[in-house]
Parts: sequence; C-alpha cells; structure tokens
Amino acid sequence: MATATMQASAAVFRPNALRSRFLTGSSDRLARAVAVRSSSSSSSSPSSFKIVAKKGEWLPGLASPTYLNGSLPGDNGFDPLALAEDPENLKWFVQAELVNGRWAMLGVAGMLLPEVFTKIGIINVPEWYDAGKQEYFASSSTLFVIEFILFHYVEIRRWQDIKNPGSVNQDPIFKQYSLPPNEVGYPGGIFNPLNFAPTQEAKEKELANGRLAMLAFLGFVVQHNVTGKGPFENLLQHISDPWHNTIVQTLAGN
Repeated sequence: MATATMQASAAVFRPNALRSRFLTGSSDRLARAVAVRSSSSSSSSPSSFKIVAKKGEWLPGLASPTYLNGSLPGDNGFDPLALAEDPENLKWFVQAELVNGRWAMLGVAGMLLPEVFTKIGIINVPEWYDAGKQEYFASSSTLFVIEFILFHYVEIRRWQDIKNPGSVNQDPIFKQYSLPPNEVGYPGGIFNPLNFAPTQEAKEKELANGRLAMLAFLGFVVQHNVTGKGPFENLLQHISDPWHNTIVQTLAGN
C-alpha cells in the first residue's frame, strides 16, 4: 500500500508542478525555491525524491541581473535601477553598503542605548535628537569642519584601497604599523581585535544586520518626527496601553 501511494504521488507531483513562483523570492535562507527531482528507479521499487535548494530572487518571479550571479555576500539580485551594471561601480557599491551598514549599527546603538540607560537611571544624557544642542569643547561649526576633514581623508584612503587593494595598508605617520594584506573591507589587525574570520556566512550575517540597522535608523527618525519621542519611550508607552497606544492612534492624531 505504501509503495503504491508513493508511486502515485510521483506520477502526480511532477518537478515543475512543485516549483512555486511564490517561493522564488525573499532572502538567502528564509525563502529558497525548492526544486523536487524524482530519481529514476526500477518499476519494482518506489520513487525517491531529492530536495535541491535554489537561491531566491528579491522579488518573486523576477530573474536576477546577469552581473549579480550570487557570488557576493547578501546578493539577492536587488538592483532595479541597474546601478551596479558597471563592474567598477559594483565594487564601490559593495564597499559603500558594508560601511554604511556598520555606521548604521553603531548609530542605532548610540541612539537607543543611552535612552535606555537614562530611563533606568544608570546615566543621565540627552536624547539623540537633543545631543546637538549640548555644549562641547568646541562650537558646532568647528566640530563640523573637523569631522568633514577627517571623513574626507578616510574616504580618500578607502577609495584608494578599492582601486588598488593593499596600497594604503602602511600607516602614513606611524611607519611601524601596517595592516595585513587582507580582503578589501575586512582589514583585520587593530580593526579585528577578536580575530573573527571573514567567512561567507559571517559576511552575510553582518550585511543582514547592517541592512536592518539602516531601516531601524530611518524608523527612529520618522518615529521622532511623528511622536516627538525616542524609540524606547515609544515602546514603554505602547506597553503601558497596547490597545490604544498604537501606530493607528498615532497617525490618527489621538
């Protein structure tokens, strides 16, 4: 009976019938297209199945561009404007996303954690949206000029490393220090004190968290413009009355 049922299933469920267009989108692991292939066997033995995972596209049913072949970490074929069609631009965009993701993760932590620690009484610091109003060791215009010069210097050296990998590994001032000749974007040395290995899995996890942090940063900014409060205070307000303090009431102006 089991053999007859298995053979009937193999006759009805063909590989192409099981290839759902709905499952061909989304990210690397959570949504992969599943191709079911029935292996050939004798008529006396039941058919066996092999499950093959295929990397999905970012939009169901939309094929990835030819220049995005899935070899890059976090590559789901997302480039609707074909901005990375030029290989040189693609190299730059890869590094730009990596750096912006890292800054976003630091930024989100810097916006959220001080508010949390202030609310529970560990420290007493202003909210992130009021931090620029505080008095520091220099005026705001002076700090802006200093930051502009420093970031400009860093970005020039980063561009040089992309154009000619390893060309800026030697410290220009402290000649006794130099970075190991690693992959661009993963310099190691003092920038990797815990000696994490830049494996493909680790790169994809970092990009996933960086992309989430960029969305979270945008959400924090929009949330403050709408409510005038920080993310942690909004969360506490929602928990205190979850049926009435929601996005619906906020957008309705209640």
